[in-house]
Amino acid sequence: MSQHTDHGHHHNTAQPRRHQHQHDDIDFDWDVMGPLLERNAELSRSQYEEAARWIAGLPTAPKVRRVLDIGSGPGVIACLLAEVFPEAEIVAVDGTPALLERTRARAQRLGLGDRVRTHRADIPEGLAELGEADLIWVGNALHHMGDQRAVLAGFAALLRPGGTVALVEGGLPPRQLPRDIGMGRPGLEARLDAITAEWFEDMRAALPDAKREIEDWSALFAAVGLHPQGTRSFLLDLPAPLSEPARDHVIAEFARRREMLTEALTPEDIAVLDRLLDPEDPAGLRRRPDVFLLMVRTVHLARRG
Repeated sequence: MSQHTDHGHHHNTAQPRRHQHQHDDIDFDWDVMGPLLERNAELSRSQYEEAARWIAGLPTAPKVRRVLDIGSGPGVIACLLAEVFPEAEIVAVDGTPALLERTRARAQRLGLGDRVRTHRADIPEGLAELGEADLIWVGNALHHMGDQRAVLAGFAALLRPGGTVALVEGGLPPRQLPRDIGMGRPGLEARLDAITAEWFEDMRAALPDAKREIEDWSALFAAVGLHPQGTRSFLLDLPAPLSEPARDHVIAEFARRREMLTEALTPEDIAVLDRLLDPEDPAGLRRRPDVFLLMVRTVHLARRG
């Protein structure tokens, strides 16, 4: 499992950031992917920090002594959680050794090595070995589980009395360009979102033990014996002109979608994407002045009574 940057309505049909899934049949170059994942998570740091401080400030929040970060990727969120909950042990749970190594290195650099530790596990198979926790952070990972209800029940069983599950799911599709970019048919990103939604449905249907669930997360929490504690959305608003790291992120996103969705794209949209990805084209993403990044992430909370 690893953390993936999120896209589309469900926010993670893009490059790896916070998904949780098997990588046995995918040959990632983690020396390249690891820094990319860190950069992407760092761009969204303000959203995650605001969400974590919301959790910490709840009147019902218990004393947080142990946190499980499910699908921790390169450890950006795990280290952030260690800062927000300074008395807690943070356990970064991921199935990719190279990403867990990046987590350990990041924690050491930030002086958090004594409180951030790593645990290699694939979920749901490795749930029982994780141990109890006061906070379980599940960032864009649950929808990569075939039986989401069963996995959520497994998380609930790990919570100490009063403990919290923080589920990052949903939000809004990112926007990075105006509707009309001066080439091709207007509405390119909306068309990419529609194709991505179809991809997401196919992905869900192919998961082991896949079961359809109405995405009413409060009802799903209640169904596994947890008490819903509220939902909030957090905005990332990076206006044009973008910083170079943010622009690099946008370019990587469009490149990934160009590769992943090729078979479903029209020739006209492929031609537009190729121009956008051409670093020498004045209308490309590298040079155009109107590229921005607008993203909304939604966090759903529930507590064990």
